[in-house]
Amino acid sequence: MSTLADFHDLLDDAPREPQSDGRAGRIALIVFLVVTFLVLGGSGGYVWWASSAALPAPIVTSQAPAAAAGPAASLALPSGGQMLMSVEGGGDYLGPDAAGAFASSGGNDPRPIASVAKLITALVILDAHPLDGPDDAGPTIAFTEADTDLYDRFYVQDAVVAKMPDGLTMSLRDSLATMLLPSAANYAVANARWAFGSENAYVQAARSWLSANGLNDTRIVDATGLDARNISTPSDLVALGRIAAADPVVARLAATTSIRVEGPGYVTNTNDLLGTLGITGMKTGNLGEGTFNLLFTSTLDVGVGGPLNITGVRLGGATHDSTDEDVVRLLQSLQDGFHDVSLGTVGDDVGTISTAWGSEASLVLARNAALRTWSDTPVAVNLETVTPQNYADGEVVGTVTWTAGPETTSSDVKIKGAIGEPSLWWRLTHPTELG
Repeated sequence: MSTLADFHDLLDDAPREPQSDGRAGRIALIVFLVVTFLVLGGSGGYVWWASSAALPAPIVTSQAPAAAAGPAASLALPSGGQMLMSVEGGGDYLGPDAAGAFASSGGNDPRPIASVAKLITALVILDAHPLDGPDDAGPTIAFTEADTDLYDRFYVQDAVVAKMPDGLTMSLRDSLATMLLPSAANYAVANARWAFGSENAYVQAARSWLSANGLNDTRIVDATGLDARNISTPSDLVALGRIAAADPVVARLAATTSIRVEGPGYVTNTNDLLGTLGITGMKTGNLGEGTFNLLFTSTLDVGVGGPLNITGVRLGGATHDSTDEDVVRLLQSLQDGFHDVSLGTVGDDVGTISTAWGSEASLVLARNAALRTWSDTPVAVNLETVTPQNYADGEVVGTVTWTAGPETTSSDVKIKGAIGEPSLWWRLTHPTELG
């Protein structure tokens, strides 16, 4: 068969188009093919070239998926009294000021602190008579008749007291436990007398200790806190809470729910929130309705690695129970402010691959993605792709990375669907698009 006959047969096999619609284009194509035939030395050479020539690269289009932030946190602060909470260990999420006044209400004016003063009593005594760790019982205290008389003195004042039998001796650690856990007023004064000779001498030592620790807005007039002139501010009390938490003896006692000691027997901690939402201490106090206080510490697990270290104070609560409820609501709202934000699901489209010959495939996420975030922290999204090597189904061609605060997660991007080869007819009729 002649070369011209081959060429004629090739044209006869091509799809026919209506003369009225594509005649001019077909004539131009024939002219082009004839020229190509002449250049390549015949139709066989053209077919060989067209069937093996490099194809144009598919066009890859992609767009980073949208990522909405989580809902804004709403911290539950009381409408009356005062509240202040400081958070350490969460600065990357909560901001650099979280270790200061992260959440507050009611201002920073001084108020009566009631039995929270006994926490100062314990710290000042241990400053003068330190123990060698929380397991050290310390020196033995022999209480005097004047000390045992304190029981009646405070009992008639309707203050909290603990039994102190005549001739009682007990360790300093147990005596401090009896003062702190049930908040026994008689043991507060007895301990102060033992440590400094008199309650007045203790008051002077306490004022020096407060000044040395920068607690300049705190005033102490007795060892018990029963006098309303024992006052402090929320900011000073949060600082006091940190000092107490750093003292191994006081921290251990403040976290103890109950203990048996010689003389009083079993004594129980008035802080009944211990263990709730990570609460580890510190001290309750009140002078009657509307003056309930709680200085608290918590190691709160919010699902971001290590727990948050929280120090806070509630002053001027209506009742003991409502004060507890105020603290629980605040801590719960902080914990609830951390949440998982869904960012993408396996198979989500992030782009397409299209070819000049009409074959298409999708670019999709290879795995589910979520981030633990605080409140409505914005989520940054970055998509990076590379040129596919094979354009094959399942081929990894990029990565999506999401970042919110200190948290980052990512997902591979892969091809979904195969890119098909063009037909021979397409190759023969699109010579200008071949390499």
